[in-house]
Amino acid sequence: MLRTQTCLLSAMFILVTSSAFAQQDEAKPPTQVELADGKLTLPVAGDWKSVEPRSRIVQFEFSIPAAEGDEKPGRLTIMAAGGSIDANIARWVGQFRSADGKPLADDAKKVERKKVSDLDVHVVDLSGSYQDKARPFGPGVNRPDYRMLAAIVPTKGHGVWFIKSYGPRETSAHVRTAT
Repeated sequence: MLRTQTCLLSAMFILVTSSAFAQQDEAKPPTQVELADGKLTLPVAGDWKSVEPRSRIVQFEFSIPAAEGDEKPGRLTIMAAGGSIDANIARWVGQFRSADGKPLADDAKKVERKKVSDLDVHVVDLSGSYQDKARPFGPGVNRPDYRMLAAIVPTKGHGVWFIKSYGPRETSAHVRTAT
C-alpha cells in the first residue's frame, strides 16, 4: 500500500510517496507524525519539541527553536478541522498586517494549489505582522516580522488536514528546510 508522506522542504510543503515508516521509540521525541490512518505522515525535525497543544482541536503541536537573532520560538500545529478551505485561508490572511497596519499586499502573501500524487494541496505562505490571539475574540499580541507556512490537505475519507507553522521570520526560514 502506498502511503503519502508530508515533508517541509524548500519554499513549500511537498508530499512524497513512501512505503515504509521508521520505528518509534517511546522514550525519544517523535521523528514523524502519522495522519489520516497512516495515509499521510509528517517528518519532525530532531530539534522540534513536542508540546501539549494549546487548544483541544489541535492534535499535535511542536515548538520550533528560535533561530539566531530571534527571541521567540516558532509553533507548528497539526489538526483535522472543519470550515471551508477558502474560509480558513482568508482567516489566516486576516491574521497578518503590513508594518503600517494595513491588510497584506499581494507580494506578502502566496497561496497556491498544487496537485501532488492524487491530492490537492493548498499551500499558504504569509509574511508581516502576525496578530497572535489565544482565542478568536480575545485580546491579541502584535508580532512584527513573522511568517506563516501552511498546507491544507483534503483526503478521501479522512477529512481535511491543516498543517500550520508560524514564527519569527528567521525561525520560519529554518522550518522551510527541516527534514
